[in-house]
Amino acid sequence: MAGKPKVFVTRRLPAAGLDRICQQCETEVWPEQMPPPYDLIRQKVADCDGLVSLLTDRIDAALMEAAPRLKVVSNYAVGFNNIDVAAATARGIAVGNTPGVLTDATADMAFCLLIAAARRLVESVHYAQAGQWKTWEPLGHLGQDLAGRTLGVVGMGRIGYALARRCRFGWDMQVLYHDTYRHEKAETELGARSVDLDTLLRQADFVSVHTDLNETTRGLFNAERFEKMKPTAVFVNTARGPIVIEKDLIAALKNGVIFAAGLDVTDPEPPEPSSELLRLPNLIVAPHIASATVGTRNAMAEICANNLLAGLSGQPLPAWVNPEVASKRRTSASG
Repeated sequence: MAGKPKVFVTRRLPAAGLDRICQQCETEVWPEQMPPPYDLIRQKVADCDGLVSLLTDRIDAALMEAAPRLKVVSNYAVGFNNIDVAAATARGIAVGNTPGVLTDATADMAFCLLIAAARRLVESVHYAQAGQWKTWEPLGHLGQDLAGRTLGVVGMGRIGYALARRCRFGWDMQVLYHDTYRHEKAETELGARSVDLDTLLRQADFVSVHTDLNETTRGLFNAERFEKMKPTAVFVNTARGPIVIEKDLIAALKNGVIFAAGLDVTDPEPPEPSSELLRLPNLIVAPHIASATVGTRNAMAEICANNLLAGLSGQPLPAWVNPEVASKRRTSASG
């Protein structure tokens, strides 16, 4: 409809946010399950005022250069590694994300993977489904205890703290953490101790990753780091796939360097169907579902819509990745 801003949405989102976008904008939604190809996104946004993207969509300088009317990119995710934020800022384009609302759901998922891997749950379920369960076995499917053990949190942000709180008060675990910054609340309320990474790896029974993906964390968990962990240790990653060198994790699991692992993220994502990641009995791989609860995904959609509509109207974004763009934002849609 004439007069409404034009928007391209790269995937169907929950109605909690998408309905508002469709009501207030001239909206095209990509209807397929698989992400739209890069060239198609570039073609679609050529005359758009706004773009709603997912982590699977590469939003780079060339794409933005081809969209002279684009005023806002609203990413349906907490992370925004898929967007060239510097290029957006240089072109006066506001960028938004959906932080905060994923905390509890992701912490729950991290613990879900932790306990399932420690207790060999998926492996034993497959055993029963395959008809191999013949009798109660005194030595069958022995896992690791949780109560009173030590949790190591790499990246003590909101999600890391939420997981640590669950483990401290639910399972009486001791908490170690490694982060660039001190987390006084974790130290005061949970008795958490800030330690260097080597100490954490040596002492923790469970290592859970909650750090951002950046140049210092890319490939952080490699063969050397897995070698420093206990042979009974369980490794969990719900952060970003490239933080782990997967061939090194596979080797550590196959060779008994560590006991088990649980991943909600991989690199690439999804893994190739032939990948050993999908065949190791002591590794659980979930299809990036940490935020997959009705309440969380609805809340993400609402924030995503709020960011988009604020960006289109020249207002401050509720969750603004690049607020430094404020003084040079695109204020009108020409063309």
